[in-house]
Amino acid sequence: MAIEFNLPTNLTLLRVALIPLLAIIFYLPWQYSNIACTVIFFIAGITDWLDGYLARKMHLETAFGAFLDPVADKVMVAFVLVLIVQAQGNAGLAIASAIIIGREIIIVSLREWMAEIGQRATVKVSDLGKWKTTAQMLAIGFLLYSEDLIGLPINLIGICLLYIAAILTLWTMIIYLSAAFSVLNEE
Repeated sequence: MAIEFNLPTNLTLLRVALIPLLAIIFYLPWQYSNIACTVIFFIAGITDWLDGYLARKMHLETAFGAFLDPVADKVMVAFVLVLIVQAQGNAGLAIASAIIIGREIIIVSLREWMAEIGQRATVKVSDLGKWKTTAQMLAIGFLLYSEDLIGLPINLIGICLLYIAAILTLWTMIIYLSAAFSVLNEE
């Protein structure tokens, strides 16, 4: 089976390429690096939505794209969370980030295992998972920007959103694990 490169897959690869660019700009001693990093993360978010939309709309879904898309998302999120925790040195952010990153590893492994036994649909993405992702992405955007904006404490809002994302992360993980174990107990 050949790997097929099409527009949606190329958008996903662009998202992967944005990771080192974001890291370089994050550490540049430039007063606008936070704005640039926020814009890069926003572009990555748009490509995440757009690659899936185009793949479905144009019937360009591929096995490689289905594999690469969630990997690109998880690597981007984990990488940026590590950068933020390192920069802010906040124990609460470190714990929330560890919960989010740990959950992703557990759920990816669970989905792989469930797929091997023909039960992948048991751990498909839920609406609550979409809320978790929304809170997480907004939190990361706010934390990357981190400066007050028109009197709003952007960094504090980002921290609160990350805590909400961590709570939703634990909640969705429990739901996924419960669903998987109930299927396994039936067998």
